[in-house]
Amino acid sequence: MIISKTAINGPAIIDLEQRSDHRGFFARTFCVDEFTEAGLIASVEQCNLSYNHRAGTLRGMHFQVFPHPEAKLVRCIAGAIVDIVVDLRPGSPTRFEHVAVELSAENRRALYVPPYFAHGYQTLVDGAEVLYQVSGSYAPEAERGLCWHDPGLGLDWPLPVTVVSPKDASWELLAERDHQLLDGMPEPAGASR
Repeated sequence: MIISKTAINGPAIIDLEQRSDHRGFFARTFCVDEFTEAGLIASVEQCNLSYNHRAGTLRGMHFQVFPHPEAKLVRCIAGAIVDIVVDLRPGSPTRFEHVAVELSAENRRALYVPPYFAHGYQTLVDGAEVLYQVSGSYAPEAERGLCWHDPGLGLDWPLPVTVVSPKDASWELLAERDHQLLDGMPEPAGASR
């Protein structure tokens, strides 16, 4: 695996280090030791798969708060998506900034999403499938979200949104709920607001 940093400290791009021969190739997609060495959370408590009928489908922007924060490893296994993560860590110098990465079956790239980052994606083609490895179980009481079209976040989705769930369409704008983002999010050691 090739683990690369992004413009924001925390998220990471995971590319395959392929061992090729006449049969095709073999590559490691996940390794506890390599994740731990890179400072990434390596525990996996659940794996999820989402299938999306239409290009332009948007899922997000989701996160969980304390005591159920979760890290994710996201990989597109059919089709292509643009995946966006937003830094929500209190005291972070990049708070409310985001990173966008194209993940596809063709590039076989994955995105590591740390705890306290909102996560969402938009499908670029019909029939996209996305596989998630998650460090914790889903906890509805800890689930939160950001509005995917919030002008305060400046997220640039590549296609017009064709499908979004009622729940994802109902998240409030950041300007209307900034104080709520801190509910259940402990201040990192040494950070100041």
